[in-house]
Amino acid sequence: MNKFENYKFQEFCYQTINELGFTKPTPIQEKVIPLVYKNNDIIGISQTGTGKTHAFLLPIIDRINTDDDSVQAVITAPTRELATQIYNNAKLFIKYNKDIRVSLIIGGSDRQKAVNKLSTQPHIVIGTPGRIKDLSLDEQALKITTASIFVIDEADMTLEFGYLEDIDAVAGKMKDDLRMMVFSATIPQMLRPFLKKYMKTPVIIEIDDDKVTTDNVEHILLATKHQNRYEVLKKIMMIIDPYICIIFANKRDEVARITKKLREEGFKVGEIHGDLEPRERKQMMRRIHNNEYQYIVATDIAARGIDIDGVSHVINMELPKEADFYIHRSGRSGRGNYMGICYSMYDSADEDNLRILERKGISFKNMTVKNNQFVDLGERLKRTKRPKQQTELEKKVQSIIRRPKKVKPGYKKKRKREVEQVVRKQKRQMIQDDIRRQKKERARAAQREKRNGVED
Repeated sequence: MNKFENYKFQEFCYQTINELGFTKPTPIQEKVIPLVYKNNDIIGISQTGTGKTHAFLLPIIDRINTDDDSVQAVITAPTRELATQIYNNAKLFIKYNKDIRVSLIIGGSDRQKAVNKLSTQPHIVIGTPGRIKDLSLDEQALKITTASIFVIDEADMTLEFGYLEDIDAVAGKMKDDLRMMVFSATIPQMLRPFLKKYMKTPVIIEIDDDKVTTDNVEHILLATKHQNRYEVLKKIMMIIDPYICIIFANKRDEVARITKKLREEGFKVGEIHGDLEPRERKQMMRRIHNNEYQYIVATDIAARGIDIDGVSHVINMELPKEADFYIHRSGRSGRGNYMGICYSMYDSADEDNLRILERKGISFKNMTVKNNQFVDLGERLKRTKRPKQQTELEKKVQSIIRRPKKVKPGYKKKRKREVEQVVRKQKRQMIQDDIRRQKKERARAAQREKRNGVED
């Protein structure tokens, strides 16, 4: 069995590993760590919660040369929260080796103060793409030209948020023999030209490709039809008693609206979305980590890598547009040995999305809320799954078309097509006969009216 001792890290790394309670590497750690020591370019494709942060942090920190006062590694994340989370993980190592310098470079903080702090260059830079570009290329306070390792975490989200140009500018200033590690839940087509530009025969590591969601999560669908979704939300909240529940909406203004209404009704609710001011976001994350909220209303930012311990329930006010986002949302619950439940409101417009998720292996329970309890409705599409009953016309046509004595392979399909063709022809004839009949009836009615008029 593979253990961390097999990697021969420095002693301070093992002290941190013991403090974290790690016993053996996760699958992505097992594959990534040796490749970092071989100086390979790496593309790691894995879902949230697979341990990828320590897959790159451990070997990077272990290899830092503290006698060299220059920047040796740059790590980017698409949001301040994600960057801060990686930084907090890195700080645990510094506790046992104070000679390693790590700087957090994110927006929303005092710019000049950040510049002043860089009078001594850090060994590891962790931050958001825009602020790293700002301080390294514009201010030239951060000297990233010496860095030999560049990590892009949550690359698909980085692309989606429009930060690829900033990433490109930062990477362009680094060494020619730059080693790059890219971690992402998916690799979108638009990201591929960038990867090809900077990565030399990268090793691609894909973890749990077939297993899109943990067995610890129960997936429940609630058809809203003509119901008000906010009222459905309140019905769910009256039944469940979560440790922590994340309520997802697709838009920032929708998150703000739901949060406002719940607070007006007396619920103590947290919120995470892009319209919060930097100070508000920082305070909100601190309160969330202090378990001050039982309910948190959020956009998909919270589903992508931000660790919120103890999430037992997830509620989707609407299904996300992308199937992968559903997987990230539901994956916030059911972590470790704990069970989780994901409730999703939907209507007929979501059927295509649901079929995609079902093809990925997610099994949904179809339920509704009645008398303050969940009631199982059975199969969602049971009407469409009923065998089609033959019409009288189809029966008649089928009896007319004689079955040959000798049949060839594919006969049943051919006969079915013949029946359908005749049925369509008969239906068209019936419609035409009906139109002719109506015309004759109208003509006779007109003649009757004409005669009645003459008689008058």
